[in-house]
Amino acid sequence: MTNSELWTRATADRYDAEETEMSSAAVLGPTLAFLAELAGDGRALEFAIGTGRVGVPLRERGVPVVGIELSEHMAAVLRRKIDEDALPVVIGDMATTVVPGEFSLVYLVYNTITNLLTQDEQVECFRNAARHLEPGGRFVIELGVPPLRFLPPGQVAVPFDVSEQHLGFDTFDLVEQILVSHHFTRDGDGDDVRYRRGNSRHRYAWPAELDLMARIAGLEMERRVADWDGAPFTQDSAKHVSVWRKPA
Repeated sequence: MTNSELWTRATADRYDAEETEMSSAAVLGPTLAFLAELAGDGRALEFAIGTGRVGVPLRERGVPVVGIELSEHMAAVLRRKIDEDALPVVIGDMATTVVPGEFSLVYLVYNTITNLLTQDEQVECFRNAARHLEPGGRFVIELGVPPLRFLPPGQVAVPFDVSEQHLGFDTFDLVEQILVSHHFTRDGDGDDVRYRRGNSRHRYAWPAELDLMARIAGLEMERRVADWDGAPFTQDSAKHVSVWRKPA
């Protein structure tokens, strides 16, 4: 077990309903096209596959997908969507769990490498990706750029969502590179409105730090873009999609 926080049954059961935007065709279309092109005729391994938001439609596009997932509750939601024979999932952490065979693509989306709360564990995640890749295979990570430019001196919180249904902000421990995402989510309607509070811890990392982790794992930087559509990555980009390649 790594230091990742384990997702509960309640969180897993409401995850898809709360992530409808991330499951939309506008978001998934470019994501699936990007990953399918890299997978080619080979197999893909998704670290932290969750409820299958990406893995299930990628499998439906014809890419053989295997998943690793720490939370049995998240995997159970995925299993309602697709059979084990079609998309096998191994319960375990993405830093150390090994599945049989080699893959042309290993991928980790939606900031999930930050669920590993130490630098050592994040390095082991890169090593685990390299372990599963065939020569010439790629490791892909989607990750936000830490929004520290929005922190004036003395401030430790940055809002990331202010809407009718949800208030979200991150607080930062700048020494340990830990952020805590705080969520206030509106439930119910009319006179029965309630707000549900939740939070989760993450270890943020800069693109350059990830590149060094990749080098430690024997991977080479291939490209970095600002989104799944391939927009150029600049100093103003809020996130990046990075691709590292295992030498042939």
